[in-house]
Amino acid sequence: MHTAFSELSSLTRTLERSSITGEVKSALGLVLTVSGLQRAVGIGAHCLVQGREGPVLAEVVGIDEQGTRLLPFGSWDGVRTGDPVQVSHSANEIRPDDAWIGRVVNALGQPLDGKGRLPEGDTPRRIRAAPPPAFERRRVGQRLNTKVKVMDVFTPLCRGQRMGVFAGSGVGKSTMMAMLARGAQADVIVVGLVGERGREVQDFLQEDLGEEGLARSVVVVSTGDEPPLMRRQAAWTATAVAEHFRDQGKQVLLLLDSVTRFAMAQREIGLAGGEPPTAKGYPPTTFAELPRMMERAGPGSGSGGDITALYTVLVDGGDMEDPIADAVRGIMDGHIVLDRKIAEQGRFPAVNLLRSISRMLPDCHHPDEYAIYKAARRAAARYADMEELIRIGAYRRGSDPEVDSAIDLAEPLDRLLSQGKREAMDASETFARLHGALSDADIVVEAP
Repeated sequence: MHTAFSELSSLTRTLERSSITGEVKSALGLVLTVSGLQRAVGIGAHCLVQGREGPVLAEVVGIDEQGTRLLPFGSWDGVRTGDPVQVSHSANEIRPDDAWIGRVVNALGQPLDGKGRLPEGDTPRRIRAAPPPAFERRRVGQRLNTKVKVMDVFTPLCRGQRMGVFAGSGVGKSTMMAMLARGAQADVIVVGLVGERGREVQDFLQEDLGEEGLARSVVVVSTGDEPPLMRRQAAWTATAVAEHFRDQGKQVLLLLDSVTRFAMAQREIGLAGGEPPTAKGYPPTTFAELPRMMERAGPGSGSGGDITALYTVLVDGGDMEDPIADAVRGIMDGHIVLDRKIAEQGRFPAVNLLRSISRMLPDCHHPDEYAIYKAARRAAARYADMEELIRIGAYRRGSDPEVDSAIDLAEPLDRLLSQGKREAMDASETFARLHGALSDADIVVEAP
């Protein structure tokens, strides 16, 4: 229950315990150099810069003989040399509460939806927490019923699994996330929109997610026009909110869009702090922060729940060898590739069946289901091998019975896997329909 006492406690936490002050020495781009604080702060500490247009919250990203380097959570507008800089003793933490479900917050845990004050929970939670110890975790649990047909059959998602969704822009990543938020089998959904276009935030909330999805979700938003610290922090805040519900024993689905924009924000921060650029200009901390953030999701321990996570990765021109895509693929427990060619043909979700895989197979499928999956995947691969010859008329029907069956399956399989963003189907029904399509194409499903 939220009382006047809890509100007073919240206000008290915002008061500064002491005043350690430096002053602005120089400003270059986003980086502010401050003198007098080198021995008072460490990397990641927060400061308040008292500019002419009000105080600006900032974070320490570098310390050297020249001074302390700060990046802003807002804008340096109005800040001049000589302005005082005060060390902030407020911890880099949030206090999530069950009342956050159905709300939209920013990277600092402040409300964005105009629904009034956001209640604070009793327990503080660090934004940048360490992942749980590996030997205290459970194994990945049973399969989740996502009600997304192509996922339930070809890239199944299990409790505590982490999956990457790789796609170019405009291929349906956000729509697929919204389908999962509305239909997936989970107690709480946490959605992190990192570096999202401002125009698309309301589109996602009202059109894609809708009232049904929002009613069981917490949405953390940082738009692309915000400073890199806010964009990076949005991913950490979404993960911290998911950890809060996990520790209550709930099954949490974390949807983060996108890891690429998180990495770009970390690149800006690292370069501003003086790090050397490496692959495609990304500094070393980018590749250190990716596993540190993603390892926080996964199976829980003890009586806690699990965080099942999907992270989207933007791949320019379908380049799966991009440094970020390559790093994320090595961390994940599987990957889903959305193909622009499939999207242009009108099948959504535009999942490339042959390039996508779940590392939980075959254990997460019942043996009968796995036999259906293998038969369908083998037929899809056979059709892909012969597709060009079929398309130009160079293949003569009757030359290969297996290819004939693959041709007969291709169109029914496309129709089955096509799904509108407000459609849903249980996994058991999807497998039954797929088995029927295989039988109609004279494809034998081998008994397990």
